[in-house]
Amino acid sequence: MQKIKRRVLFFSVVMLGLFSPAFGEDNPASRLEKIVVAKNRKFLLEQYSLDSADFVSLPYNSFIEGLSVLPVDLQSRSPHNAIQTDFSLRGSNFQDVLILLNGERINDPQTAHFNSDIPFTSADISRLQVLPAASSSMFGPDAIGGAINFVIRKPDEKKYILELSGGQYGTFSQLLSVSDKIRDLGVRLSVENAQSGGFHEDTDYKKFTASLVSSLGLPLGSLDLNIGYQKKDFGAYDFYTPGLGYPSKEWTRTYLLDTGLNLDKEGLVIKPNFIWRRHFDKFALDKNQPISNSHRNDTYTPSIYFQKDILHMGKAGFGLEYGNERITSTSIGRHTREHRSIFIDDTLALAPQIYSDLSFRLDDYAGFNNVYTGAIALRYEINPSNFLHCAVSRNMRVPSFTELYYGYDGVTKGNPDLSAEKSLNYEIGYEMKKEKLFSGLTVFLRREDDFIDWVRTDTSQPWQSQNIPGADVFGIEAKFEWEINRITSVNSNYTYINKSADKAGYLFKYGPNYSRHLWNSEFKFKLPFGFQSVGFTYKQKPGRSGWFLLNVRANFNLNKNMSLFLSGTNLLNVGYQEIEGIPQPGRWIDSGFKLEW
Repeated sequence: MQKIKRRVLFFSVVMLGLFSPAFGEDNPASRLEKIVVAKNRKFLLEQYSLDSADFVSLPYNSFIEGLSVLPVDLQSRSPHNAIQTDFSLRGSNFQDVLILLNGERINDPQTAHFNSDIPFTSADISRLQVLPAASSSMFGPDAIGGAINFVIRKPDEKKYILELSGGQYGTFSQLLSVSDKIRDLGVRLSVENAQSGGFHEDTDYKKFTASLVSSLGLPLGSLDLNIGYQKKDFGAYDFYTPGLGYPSKEWTRTYLLDTGLNLDKEGLVIKPNFIWRRHFDKFALDKNQPISNSHRNDTYTPSIYFQKDILHMGKAGFGLEYGNERITSTSIGRHTREHRSIFIDDTLALAPQIYSDLSFRLDDYAGFNNVYTGAIALRYEINPSNFLHCAVSRNMRVPSFTELYYGYDGVTKGNPDLSAEKSLNYEIGYEMKKEKLFSGLTVFLRREDDFIDWVRTDTSQPWQSQNIPGADVFGIEAKFEWEINRITSVNSNYTYINKSADKAGYLFKYGPNYSRHLWNSEFKFKLPFGFQSVGFTYKQKPGRSGWFLLNVRANFNLNKNMSLFLSGTNLLNVGYQEIEGIPQPGRWIDSGFKLEW
């Protein structure tokens, strides 16, 4: 521990020394990009985001699928990321990405395979945000690779949305959303139903989502209440046993309540919040057999956050959080764990062109030692169009209930002796921004200690969760945006990852599943009759051949209230597997219409 403390202190001092106050003389933080993120923070490090104008005007099958144009490695087990998707950031394990709703933690404590069970519709989401590791440290455990924040749209207008679509393999979906605002109270009710016969045996699904979003204006701010429910029934062909051919079946239900106050009294921001999430899961490894696993987990998370501009201290924040996680399961047993957290953050102008961003958090998890996480970032404004940044951060993750306690079923086995994962992240980057052009390049290093994976030493053995001594991750992240003219624009991002782990003679189940090369490019066309896009994705994973996907999405406005849309994914009909052993669909065409008034 002392060694880690010395390393963090050393890198912090070095970076402070690299950027002395001798640079520049004018224009303070007013030039910083105004990115409103969770907890009213404004980050110095580059963020990746997608507004609802992009994934609503173009026919994405779900808001999860909208992440496919950002530097997120979506590892899907189902078509269109509609049912179950694992998230990976900067070469992380799927468990090592923190999921946020309006800046509040909603990770599933049983397993991160359920992190995409977010019970809201595309009509409810206003923005998708990707926060790299150093930016996500203040939000607590699980952010080894970073965090993904789903921002709820406030019901601030009277609007009705009806959307119907259908496509290949018996795919149908219907969405109805009704919102209104009367004086200070805004309310939105959304209902969505989707189903498909599946492109392959045992890949059928049914999904139903209902949500209620409300916001009450108060003299000093607002009171928000968001409630969501989602039910999924789906074929789970080899979802957790890739390549073994099990005709599996799974049923899940998700309940979520998120309520909080957003108050601002003379510059003092006060944000008390409470989240309750309940998740049911029943899984049959072989749907032709009567034996199945059933699980129920609950997460309760009250928190409070304060923020204020303080003379000579910048914009300082302070927060407290309590978490209670419970599970009742036929294969995991009954378990409860608590955690208590305290955290601070501060954004400060050190000099006219130099800014710092600091966060520190202490988490006390039952059964684990106290763990601190945090970050320090510096940003230097060379001129109004060119920026340098650097950062160092520490992150951690406690094992999931599945990793700790899953009972032996002949295929997988948990390990109650697991310790927490820990990581140190270092990055340096350059950004260039002009009126219609933006580009950025970031180089990062991450040292992971005691990272967790499912391993075995022989193919005849079951998979068992173990702490692996360490891994080193080197990566490059590049981004390019160009508004070519009033009609055409292009967004492109590329991530390269080289990850080396202390294998200790193990065969890994998930370790090699990150993308060594991940490239996304999307050309957008804003034509008089609607938005169109042509997207390219290239992925290559260690030890496997890469694949190239071509996707086209088109929206045709019939009048100001009605539009038709067409979506074609994997138009080149490429055979590929996000997770080795689990087939993905070939060419898939969907179409439909949307009525909005």
